[in-house]
Amino acid sequence: MNIAIIGSGNVGSALGSSLVSAGHRVTVTARDSVKATTVAAQIGASVVPSALAAAEAADVIVLAIPYGAVESVAKEIAAAVSGKVVIDTTNPLKADYSGLATDGGPSGAERIAAQLPGARVVKAFNTLFASIQADTAVHGQTVDGLIAADDADAKTTVAELRELESLAWLNIALQLRTGGSWKSSFVLIGAPDKAIAA
Repeated sequence: MNIAIIGSGNVGSALGSSLVSAGHRVTVTARDSVKATTVAAQIGASVVPSALAAAEAADVIVLAIPYGAVESVAKEIAAAVSGKVVIDTTNPLKADYSGLATDGGPSGAERIAAQLPGARVVKAFNTLFASIQADTAVHGQTVDGLIAADDADAKTTVAELRELESLAWLNIALQLRTGGSWKSSFVLIGAPDKAIAA
């Protein structure tokens, strides 16, 4: 599968590395073209000069960018994402890290879906730190990745989009307040078989 990763930070490079290892064709792009080129070379991906070029050639587009950059990136790629899966890895944090910028309103993913009306937006990878995504066996067990979508083909029984962002914020806040190692994750134990199969 052709996968475009928009963003070359910790999340973009960790996901890109995992996706390349799984045999996918990965393209990386970012505002910092030098960093995007370096990351692409490190993980075995290709690089393109713009988010639009990456989106045009991809089956799946991963938004691995700060939430504050979403609006400008969405405007750039909007014409190239119709019918495509767009994975939102962002967490809509306030600039001062005091909570979610979306409190009392639609979730960040819902806002992205509104900006990309032709895309099939899926919220995923936002509850796992990049260090976990690069090595998913933590504390001797495989961690859970949570996914939410409103597309009929992608939909499973999941929490509301807003709840995934709140869960991610809880994990981030615990790390910030305790000077943590950024190696924590949530694991669902004893889930009903029907929930796992969905």
